[in-house]
Amino acid sequence: MPHDWIIYACLITGVSSGLVAGVFQSFSDFIMRSLAAARPAAGIESMQMINREVFRTMFMVLAWGTIPLSLALAIYAYIYLSSPASLLIVTGATIYFVVVFLVTMLGNVPMNQQLDGMDPFAEETTQYWKTYTVVWTRWNHVRTLGSLATALCFLMASIALA
Repeated sequence: MPHDWIIYACLITGVSSGLVAGVFQSFSDFIMRSLAAARPAAGIESMQMINREVFRTMFMVLAWGTIPLSLALAIYAYIYLSSPASLLIVTGATIYFVVVFLVTMLGNVPMNQQLDGMDPFAEETTQYWKTYTVVWTRWNHVRTLGSLATALCFLMASIALA
């Protein structure tokens, strides 16, 4: 088969975005709820540390590596494929870029940066924390669903190409 490599690339992209969805889902399901239930300073400090440490994790490789991989696959699929898999690949890449990357960069990251510069023990930070946990988690729900939808698109594309 001349396109075997794209099947594997779609599988890798699907699994990668599925793993990203799992991490996001964990935050939406219990991590943020647990941090919000802790004493405010403890939850704030913990989230500040999570946001600083995440840059040195495999999660970042998966989350950001999925962007160029999915976009490259979408360009290839748009130009060279004429099967239903092409639409799935382009849709998956678009979802990931808009719903995961842009939401992260325009929603969650600015909130993380603001929290990082705050004193965990200040009253102002405690007030921000109440808003942060609700709004940040809502945006995270969106990222979770976007990552999951991307995973489904790429996995279904790999099946369609097989």
